[in-house]
Amino acid sequence: MLKRILAALLGAGGALNGLFMLVDGARWYDSVPGLAHTGPYNPHFVADIGAAYLVASIALGARAWRSRYWPAALAGAGFMVAHALIHVADLTMQRSGDPRVDIGLVIVPATLALWAALPEKLKAPPRPSAHRAGSPAP
Repeated sequence: MLKRILAALLGAGGALNGLFMLVDGARWYDSVPGLAHTGPYNPHFVADIGAAYLVASIALGARAWRSRYWPAALAGAGFMVAHALIHVADLTMQRSGDPRVDIGLVIVPATLALWAALPEKLKAPPRPSAHRAGSPAP
């Protein structure tokens, strides 16, 4: 249940972020501390990432709605983790504009999204049925 609640929270936050990027990318760009050091605002690039965040977050929301949709959430978390790894590389190469943003708004949420996306426990595949008397042998 905790994973589903976390998936809902991360999904809602990520979807709002993605919508903000799509609806008013310039304002989004100006509101993120340290982002301007990466170069000038590129509306197409911001919209691309906004769309990816929106879709990934909807997938996390699906996991919150129905736990059996964990594979969709795992795909959404996959984008977030890949994005976070880029930020980890930026931190290690000292290219970060604001490490607090990288860690608090990208890396930690991606890690939590991955954990929330995974099922409580994977079910073992069904065992092959035993040979029944009177039926042909395989």
